[in-house]
Amino acid sequence: MTEILKKTSGEAAARRPRVMPDVTKAIASDIFSGRYPAGSSLPTENELGVEYGVSRTVIREALKVLAAKGLVLSRPRIGTIVCSEDDWNIIDPQVLAWHAPHALDDKLFDAILETRRAIEPLVAELAASRATLQEIADLEAAWRGMANAGEDLAAFSRSDIVFHQILYAASHNPIFRQIGNLIDTGLKFSLEATATISLDRRMEAVAAHREVVEALRMREAGAARDAAHRILDLAARDLVSAKKLKNN
Repeated sequence: MTEILKKTSGEAAARRPRVMPDVTKAIASDIFSGRYPAGSSLPTENELGVEYGVSRTVIREALKVLAAKGLVLSRPRIGTIVCSEDDWNIIDPQVLAWHAPHALDDKLFDAILETRRAIEPLVAELAASRATLQEIADLEAAWRGMANAGEDLAAFSRSDIVFHQILYAASHNPIFRQIGNLIDTGLKFSLEATATISLDRRMEAVAAHREVVEALRMREAGAARDAAHRILDLAARDLVSAKKLKNN
């Protein structure tokens, strides 16, 4: 009996860590969807606990996470208030990930692309002089994953994201590396938004990524910067096409 109780307790403990993140994401999704608009009060902890089928402790911890990310604010004797969208920590990768891809508006996609345009060419330029031989080899492996993906968009996207993770890390700038976490999530959603682009267009992107690899191999900073600009120009073109399809 003791062993059964220990096993049951262990299983419950193993499940518990997954509950709070799920509830946090659910509440965040309700905020993003407008169910709980800015300035409104969330239901009480008891009411939220009943709705999501969890304890007040889980709700309380979830609200702490949301408050740390600027989504809500707890006020004594008033309750928990939904913050203005301007206060949301939108550059937090988890906040981005909590959005459903279809719920991200065009302004946010444009902002992600603007951020990449401001940073990525410099990242590529720095990587041309700082990347290790292993990083260049890893970058080429990610490029080959893109090139060999064919019609498998999921495989193409995974390799594309890995490519940029390696590129940002190869700049050996710790701040750019952290910004790369935002780029990863934004890139994932951008690729999902442009899922209908043709194979020919994806192969153009493959060619541009290959130019980055070669520029790093030859330690040509200017060529790396120019290749990064080409990647971003292609990304901008594909986003424009995706917007047109969505609006038709």
